[in-house]
Amino acid sequence: MRRSRMVAVTGAVALATTALAGTTASAAVRTTHTTAVSSAGADTSYVVLADRAADADGLAADLRRAGGQVTTVNRAIGLVTVRSSSSGFLARARHVAGVAGAARDSVVGRAPDAGAVKDRVLKEHQSSSGGSASRDAHSEKGKKGKGKADPLDSLLWGMDMINAPAAHRTELGDKRVKVGIMDTGVDATHPDLAANFDRRLSRNFTTDLPEIDGPCEHVGCVDPATEDDDGHGTHVAGTIGAALNGMGVSGVAPDVDIVNVRAGQDSGFFFLGATANALTYSGDVGIDVVNMSFYVDPWLYNCRGGAPEDTPEQAAEQDMIIATMNRALEYAHHKGVTLVAALGNEHDNVSNPRTDTTSPDFPLGTEHPRTIDNANCVNLPLEGPHVIGVSALGPSQRKADYSNYANDLGSGELEVSAPGGWFRDGLGTDTFRTNGNLILSTAPLNVMVEEGQVDANGDITPLGASLGTMKSCTTHPARSATACGYYQYLQGTSMASPHAAGVAALAVSAHGRSTGHGGFGLAPDRVRRLLMRTATDHACPTPALQTYTDVGRSAEFDALCVGGTDVNSFYGDGIVNAAAVVRKHD
Repeated sequence: MRRSRMVAVTGAVALATTALAGTTASAAVRTTHTTAVSSAGADTSYVVLADRAADADGLAADLRRAGGQVTTVNRAIGLVTVRSSSSGFLARARHVAGVAGAARDSVVGRAPDAGAVKDRVLKEHQSSSGGSASRDAHSEKGKKGKGKADPLDSLLWGMDMINAPAAHRTELGDKRVKVGIMDTGVDATHPDLAANFDRRLSRNFTTDLPEIDGPCEHVGCVDPATEDDDGHGTHVAGTIGAALNGMGVSGVAPDVDIVNVRAGQDSGFFFLGATANALTYSGDVGIDVVNMSFYVDPWLYNCRGGAPEDTPEQAAEQDMIIATMNRALEYAHHKGVTLVAALGNEHDNVSNPRTDTTSPDFPLGTEHPRTIDNANCVNLPLEGPHVIGVSALGPSQRKADYSNYANDLGSGELEVSAPGGWFRDGLGTDTFRTNGNLILSTAPLNVMVEEGQVDANGDITPLGASLGTMKSCTTHPARSATACGYYQYLQGTSMASPHAAGVAALAVSAHGRSTGHGGFGLAPDRVRRLLMRTATDHACPTPALQTYTDVGRSAEFDALCVGGTDVNSFYGDGIVNAAAVVRKHD
């Protein structure tokens, strides 16, 4: 159960790899590189990184002798998660032979709906007094006349922007292509996702923490891999792969396989151990594309050796996060995973970031101003190796006010842009500050009920109607049974990234090859090239200094676009183009 608006985080919990609804642990498909061990009775969780991945088991044995209770051993990257109630355990662990680094199992990421950020960006239309209940402001921009479509597809202006309807004439995706949703979970019961959801491979790498997630609902506080108590992951999954089935919406790649590789807590936080384990698992089971719509936290930027204002312990924690994430990302890429990530919602130039005044954001009251040196500090996973960064656009194709950008065109921080929604787009028109400016996608019924958008009878409430929440039902002819799905509007680079991930999935579907032993895929470097070479060029605005004061933002949101039509700091190599990517052979 989600604990609303929580931002404080206490001790982290190591995460098992066996949670799978409807499948016993013995029958579950699991990575050979990660082993979960009982951890009852300990207080604090730590992550310890071996000098070499091959030394993971030996390190685990040494940590047990040092008084720790080992909970997971990730042999792919040499990461051991261990719990201890001893206040001196961390110091002892760092002195064990073969240790590259050790730290508390810290949060390394956060979905943009954690804490107050939900009101500020993701659901700006919910907190705004200027919102409109209009549910069809963009109904004339849909897929009318373009062939087969689902009932609400006419509201998906983003699909038109990336030419998805044209791509669907020849390519809907290949069921052999697996897309990992590394997020807060996926609602496998949603009728628009159920047909594409892979129960056999889906995993939940997290354990609910009552301190931040609310009361536990399942034995051991481990949710089945078929649930989403936040809604963020289910929304992402729908944009990528909602089925083209005559109800609700259809995704960018409506015939691909959706795999839940959950690494996010109900509250939206991402812990290092779970994130690393989810990445290596994705590589081990042959996932083709992984979407990562989360951003680093408690450190907005992790700095090697820490920022000048950080303590030695804080610096050690950041060094550990960087080393572990780099290993996990490299491993996944080597195993054939295309990695796609959101650029972030801080309205900042990630090539020359402002002073960070928000980190660490827990424990509460410990944040302090931090000088960020772009040469030494990274936003993870975005600036990790092999990651495709995606900025967010509104319906007008302008950069959304909240979206980050990257003025160092050779930095590899921003590759492409995609629709992410922008509530304040359309100034001077009847679409300004309307729900239709956001991205509509699948929503879990339990979350909609908890938020008061849907009542106990399954009907949309006045609150839900004001937010544009929708319900779509279909009747199965043979069973005379009616199934209903729910849909909500959100905005953010979290919504842009899955548009790009969906296009990446279409690229693998259209150009992939058999890899032997029943495998199928396409090298991630080639997928990256296809996305960037087929993206639709978009020039910088005129004037190049984009101001948002006319829509009520402060001058801090002003952004300077640099570069030409082919590549620039707002659009990267351009807007992802689904139709072009399924045609292009590089």
